[in-house]
Order: sequence, then structure tokens, then C-alpha cells
Amino acid sequence: MRPRQWVKNVFVLAALIFSKHLFEWPYLIPTLVAVGCFLAVSCAVYLLNDILDVERDRLHPQKSSRPLAAGRIPVTVATIVSIILFAAGIGASYAASPRLGHIVALYCVLNVIYSGWLKRFVLIDVLIVAFGFLLRALGGAVVIDVHISTWFILCSFTLALFLATVKRRQELVKLDDGARNHRESLEQYSVAYLDQVISVLTSTTLVCYALYAMGVGEDGANPSRDMQWTIPFVLYGILRYLYVVYRQQGGESPTVVIWDDRPLQVTVLLWVLTSVLILY
Repeated sequence: MRPRQWVKNVFVLAALIFSKHLFEWPYLIPTLVAVGCFLAVSCAVYLLNDILDVERDRLHPQKSSRPLAAGRIPVTVATIVSIILFAAGIGASYAASPRLGHIVALYCVLNVIYSGWLKRFVLIDVLIVAFGFLLRALGGAVVIDVHISTWFILCSFTLALFLATVKRRQELVKLDDGARNHRESLEQYSVAYLDQVISVLTSTTLVCYALYAMGVGEDGANPSRDMQWTIPFVLYGILRYLYVVYRQQGGESPTVVIWDDRPLQVTVLLWVLTSVLILY
């Protein structure tokens, strides 16, 4: 169920924080419910993915140690738990808000199709992963019925797409000739092509965040134009991530980089603290 991956669900908190309702219980509680819903269904998706990929994971140097691939947990048990988590997450989301329920249900449908079919197609695989992050951010906004900046939505999407593309690149580099045996879409990628895509997404993410931070085109909807002072943290954070990828050969798992790289952790912490001080 990937506990280290649960950090991805912080995207659900974005609308709560940037709408200045972080310390208000009527907004905080529904948001935490939304986080729980996405946590449940994402764990269900991880289980489903491992069930479908159990044979391929046995060929991967790291993933072969996962409980299903290593044979420590029966596939039947994982299937039952996955179904329970899907039902609990979708049911709770509809109980909290029908609009949230629609988003969580869409997240589940996309990921089930992705796990069973779409992950085989070049570019579609990374777009679906990035769209999952976008749905988290939108879910956090609709459950408390607040505005979320268009630039922030675009920034979240391009950042997620950037991370997913880097992940594919590092898989391709590390698995080399065995890449196709692990993930079919890797056969259609090349390191040179992915480097070009990463370059484009780096620039796009930075521009979208800068436009969000400066409130460009939002007609006053942006909570504070002083957010422009957080741009250096975002710039350093992305460049640091690229350093980890190209100099330290990391990035195959974005969450591992976040948990293990101290400078990146400090940067994220400073960005969060500065944002909260500016907004509140």
C-alpha cells in the first residue's frame, strides 16, 4: 500500500491552504476527509497495480521484493483488500460531497484503466499519472467549495508530469535492455527524447508558478501577490531535483528523493513556512 507514497495526497490540501482557511474547522474537516478518501483509493490502486504486474515486478531489481512479487502475501488477500478500499474511498467521498465523489470515482476509473491497459502507451502513461495529481488538487477545492487559481492548477499538472517523466527516464536508464520486460511503454521512449520533454516541463512549471505567485490574469482571485517571494524556493527545488537526477542518478521514485535528499527537504519546508507566513 506504499506508505511512503502517501505524501502525494498533500495536493488535496492546496486549496485549503491557499484559500486562507487552514485554521477553520468547517473547512479543515471536509478537506481531511477528502485526503482520507484519496488515500484509500490510491492504496487500492497500488494493490491492483501489483496484482496485475506481479510477474513483471519479479524481473525488477527493487520491485521484486514487494510482498506480492516475493510471494509473502496471497493475491486473493490483496484483491479483497483492494475492493474494500475502493468501496470505502468512493462511498466516503460521495457522503462528504457529490462533486468530490465524482472526482474520486473518475480517479478510480482512470487508474483502473491505466493499470490494465493505458500504461502500455507512450505519453498516455505519464499524462494519466499527472492527471491523478490534478484530480487530488481539484478534489480538495470542490469539497470546501473554494476558488483555485488556474495557474496553480496548471503548475500542479506540469510539476506532476515533470516528475512522472523523470521517473520514466530513470527507469529506462537503470533497467537498460530489460526495460520493456518491466514496462511496455519504455520500449517506445529514448533517453534523449525524455531529456527534451523534461527541459520543456521544467520551464513550463516555473513559468506557471511565477504567474500564479504574481497573480497574473486572476482578477484579484490570488490570495496574495507577495507569494512572488516564494519563487526562489520553487526554482531551487526543481533545479536541485534535476541535480539529484543527473548527478546522483536518483529520481526513479520521486517520493524516495523527497524523503532522502536533505537540501530538498529544507527547501520544501522553507517554501511551506514562507507561504503560510505570507498568506496568514
